[in-house]
Parts: sequence; structure tokens; C-alpha cells
Amino acid sequence: MSISNVIKSIQDIMRKDAGVDGDAQRISQLGWMLFLKIFDDHELQQELVDDNYTSPVPDQYRWRNWAADEEGITGDALLEFIDDMFKALKEMELTEHSPKLAFVVQSVFEDSYNYMKSGTLLRQVVNKLNEVNFNKKDDRHQFNDIYEKILKDLQSAGNAGEFYTPRAVTKFMTQMVDPKIGESVLDPACGTGGFLVDAIEHMKEQSSNVEDLDSLQTKIQGVEKKALPHLLCTTNLILHGVPVPNVRHGNTLNKPYNEYKAKDRVDVVLTNPPFGGQEEDGIEKNFPSQFQTRETADLFLVLILRRLKEGGRCALVLPDGFLFGEGVKTRIKERLLKENTLHTIVRLPKGVFAPYTSINTNLLFFEKGGSTKEVWYFEHRYPEGYKSYSKTKPIRIEEFEVEKEWWNDRKESDQAWKVSAEEIEQRGYNLDIKNPNSEENQTYDVEALLAQRNNLNEEIQKLSHSLLNELKETLA
Repeated sequence: MSISNVIKSIQDIMRKDAGVDGDAQRISQLGWMLFLKIFDDHELQQELVDDNYTSPVPDQYRWRNWAADEEGITGDALLEFIDDMFKALKEMELTEHSPKLAFVVQSVFEDSYNYMKSGTLLRQVVNKLNEVNFNKKDDRHQFNDIYEKILKDLQSAGNAGEFYTPRAVTKFMTQMVDPKIGESVLDPACGTGGFLVDAIEHMKEQSSNVEDLDSLQTKIQGVEKKALPHLLCTTNLILHGVPVPNVRHGNTLNKPYNEYKAKDRVDVVLTNPPFGGQEEDGIEKNFPSQFQTRETADLFLVLILRRLKEGGRCALVLPDGFLFGEGVKTRIKERLLKENTLHTIVRLPKGVFAPYTSINTNLLFFEKGGSTKEVWYFEHRYPEGYKSYSKTKPIRIEEFEVEKEWWNDRKESDQAWKVSAEEIEQRGYNLDIKNPNSEENQTYDVEALLAQRNNLNEEIQKLSHSLLNELKETLA
């Protein structure tokens, strides 16, 4: 059976269970089971190269010891076993000397749940998962594609959609920022890990030896507030060759701004911070008084400005509301332009994040340091025949070829225009500047248009009079 059919069968089995309600719970249920299976397959590889390898998972809870036998524990006994396993993994007594992998396992399970109420159906799901061998290259490659589909399904799973950024967007942003081997990469609101995975794959293409690949282990960093995307992100990074993912479960904004020192600074930030949301009371007190707000996306940008190294590069997604917003937003934008080089804003059309939100979004690219002299804008347009994006017609990476061709040889066109920092300052740091080269945004001299119309009417009258005279002469 193909891997896609295996996953479909698992989802069909879960739909029969009274405890699993909706896509988000199905994905969460599948998530912790996938993690244990993938983790166990990874450990089998580790044991081949390291005779002294010790698993952080208590022996009886390792996948191979309770799940691998298709005739193994089932029914109510399996449900009781799973309850005990969750308790044990959540309550592992860890110290500063415990292996990092132990912290990864505990963080995955601290907010995970077993939703299934039928131990018989749970056993059927386990047996189906055993049909996949994540140490087989073909299985792993196929599953990466399937896992991407699972993550994409989050878009239609209620509010969980906020954790998924279309892969075309993450890939384009990563390619333009171009993280290099040896550089540190951070996503402070990493969701299911799309940006981190793209950064890993981008840097793998530059690697020439094992040491290069090993460096990815320490250079890729993420933080995710919510349990489900944190679980899915951790699994995602293991699938992409990072055996001990450095993905913290928590809220990046909880740490006071001034506590981030030079050692916390990074070379590259790639992120799509949650927008439209409000932080809990008190979080804003972690930030300097002039930037205090409860709006999540604004606080993330302030944090990014703090955490980038001098010369560091950032690409992030922000809604239109940030571009034209006033008050604290104005002060943030002033800091952004005066102490950084904001060189590009790609304006996306509606529907890129549908069905989660229809809000217009923008991709901002800047470098830490210097000051902005001018900002280039690029208007991304729908492909021919499209009126919007949808689940069945998502934005595709091929569409960004226009931006890529323009990127290193910038010229104004009907899609591209530039605005000086001086003009932006005069506008009160309103960055919501429409395309002046687009026909729909053209302004016209009304008097000149009226004069043109009168001249055209006169020409029509003269021509009509001339034709009428010729017709009379012909009939005479």
C-alpha cells in the first residue's frame, strides 16, 4: 500500500472513533504517534553508529516494545498503557545533565493528548503506521510530501490555520534571504516549522561535507507557543535530518527585551508572526515604553530588531494594517527605517492565507544596520485566469519567478516602483503606498481629458460632414 493510502486509512479509522472530533484533533492524535514512530526509527540508526547510545524514552514506552507487534496489546489494556505512558513522559525527572533529546521528548508530550476512546481502533492505527519505514529513503521522501499535506490541512482546521504558511511563500522568502552554511537561523513563531525546514534544505544544497550538515543541528532555532504546532514542528525537523531539534515550547515574547544580549543574536530571521491577535496583559511590559502594545505582530517585529546581528537579514510576513497603522506602529516603523535597511516590500493579493484569513499581506525584507534610503515595492499578481487563491488553487512557487528575475536588476515597471525614505517620513511613516504604475491607480488631469474629448468630437463631426457630402455627390 502506498504511503498516501496508509495515511488515508489512518484518518478513516480515526473518523470511526467517538473521541476524535474534527481535523485538528485528528492531526494532533496522529502527531504524537508519528513522533514516537519516527523517533524510534531514528534511534535504530543511532544505535548502528553509536554502541553507547541510550534512549531518553523509558524502555517499555519505546515504540518497538509496545507498538511494533501487530498482535500486541489492544483494547482497554492499550488505553490504560497509553495513559501511563503519557504520565511517565510528561513527568520525567530531568536535570541540566540530562540529554537534550530527553527535553525534546518531554516538551512534545507535556501538552499532547490521546483523544481516541477505542483501544481496538487505536491498535489499527498503530499497525498502519508500522507499514512505513522512515529509515528507507523512498518511504521518507514520500512521507515528507504526505506530511506537508497533513500540515496544509491545518488551514481548514479552525484557528489552527494560523500556524501554516504556504510553502511557496516560505520557499521564496528563504531563497531571497539566502541563509549560508554556518549562519544561525531563527523563527521566533515557528508554527509547524515551514521556514526552518526550507532553511535546512537551502543550506543542505551548499554543504560539501558531514561537518556542514552537523552545523545545522546548532544553527537552526525555533520557538512555538502552542502545543500542536510545536509537536508537528519537532517531528518535521527530525524528518529533515535534525536529530535533536532546537525548538522551544513557549512564548518568545515572555522574555524581557533587555535580557536578550549579544549571544542571543542571530544572522537570519525568517518568520510569519501571528497577526490580528492580542497578547495577554503584562507581556507589553517586557518591551521599551515607546513600543509597548498588546498587538502580537508588532511586538515580534520589535523583538526581531533586537535579536538580529549587525548585518543580519530578515524576511517576515505582515498585514496591511501594519503598513498604514499609527501610534506605536509609527514608532516601530521609524525605528525600522532609521536603524535598518528596509529594501523590499512584496505586496501579496488577497487569498494567499485563505481560508484562515482573507487579509491582505506583505513580505518585508530588511537588513540590520545603516538606514533606509529608498524602499522598493513589488506587486505580486494572480496568475492568468485566477480571481483569487483557494485550497485547490494555492499560490505556487513558480509565480515568484517574476520577482526573482527582477530582484538583482531592479527597474520600475507596471509591477515595481520605489519610494524614497524622505517621502515615507513625510507621509508619517505610512508604508501603504499603492502602485503608481498600475492603470487602476493612475490619476488623470480632468481638464485635459475634457479637452481631448471635445477635440475628438470635433474630428468626428468633420469626418461625418465630409462623408455625408461625398455620399450626396455620389447619388446626384
